[in-house]
Amino acid sequence: MPAAVREVLTEWTRFEDRYGPYELEERLDDVLHREIHERLAALLGAPPGDTVLCTGAADAFAAVLSRLPLGPRDRVWTTPYESAANLSAVFALRNRTGCRTEVVPLRRDGDLDLEWMAQHIGGDVALVCVPYVPSCCGIVNSVEDVGRILAPYRCLYAVDASYAVGQLPVDVARFGCHLLTGDGWRFLRGPQSVGFAYAAPRLRQALAPPGGLPLVPPHGAAAAALNAALARHAASPPHQDLAPGLRAAVEETSGTELIAPGRVQSGIVTFRHEEVPAALVRRRLADRGIVVWKTVAHETPLYLPGRGVVTAVRASVHHDNSAEDIELFADALRDAVAGARPLPAHAPRPSSAVPAPPASPTGPATASVPSPRVAGRRHLTLVSGDPAPDTGRLQPGA
Repeated sequence: MPAAVREVLTEWTRFEDRYGPYELEERLDDVLHREIHERLAALLGAPPGDTVLCTGAADAFAAVLSRLPLGPRDRVWTTPYESAANLSAVFALRNRTGCRTEVVPLRRDGDLDLEWMAQHIGGDVALVCVPYVPSCCGIVNSVEDVGRILAPYRCLYAVDASYAVGQLPVDVARFGCHLLTGDGWRFLRGPQSVGFAYAAPRLRQALAPPGGLPLVPPHGAAAAALNAALARHAASPPHQDLAPGLRAAVEETSGTELIAPGRVQSGIVTFRHEEVPAALVRRRLADRGIVVWKTVAHETPLYLPGRGVVTAVRASVHHDNSAEDIELFADALRDAVAGARPLPAHAPRPSSAVPAPPASPTGPATASVPSPRVAGRRHLTLVSGDPAPDTGRLQPGA
């Protein structure tokens, strides 16, 4: 978080500690019920009355699906890029209602197969879920084109903008979506455990019972800090596109492989090294002040495992990064893999089978500031031999 956002979070947390939650809510009434929704509306291209605060995008998505009145004749479309958390909500919806779930196929280049969608859409498709930018890689899915295909039909359209909002333009009217979910951290640089959702009137009427979304509100201090982060984001000057330089730094490093499907990429770059494990790359970069994230296959269980990816490194650029930061990253990455050594005999190879997906963690963006290690923090390491995720009832789109 920027210092100014952190100060807001600290100030109101101390206030609540001294005076209690009711006094905090009263003091923040205008911020929580008017100001932050006006900022969210401007960010998302939505009416202020159609936004709601929550503890996170995945929580909002699960809450909406828990109240959709679907039946066995309904079809739900998801994509191979869906996160483990959102897939869990889709599976819960399927188990509760008996609806059929289908996976939209990909083209050879990794883009969603829009022709397949146009050919197979019908009145029995009740819900379509698409991540704008998935957690596993930097592809930018064509959410606007999907919206145009779905517009003449009765289905609800949900867009997960968790990894897109703050780095890419978001306009719910242009997308044609009825639900858009996002998180306050990552590219917006607010605090953890605060998110938001846009819910169109049609979606609210479709819920059982109709009305508002059944969401747990975030902590008041966290919401106030997100409001400050939104104000800073709106005032940020246009930034230089550093993503091509970040990708070039990875491509020019010996032994690295980009995981970059699709024709359009965002500011997120995912890669792996042929010899150095992702966890070791992450630690070595952290020693040089470069913050990246180790992503595991089960964060996107319908995409990465089928391509032989067990773990990978995810890096990203933000508005306050510079060309000098990219040079620092390139130098640090070369040093991180310079001492490459083969994996131990007992360690899994990239093509190993993977077990069922855990809850999807989130990670920080690349930064050029020192990152102290957190005592006791551990990262998941996958082992081979466990069964793959249970997707037997997901009907392939191909």
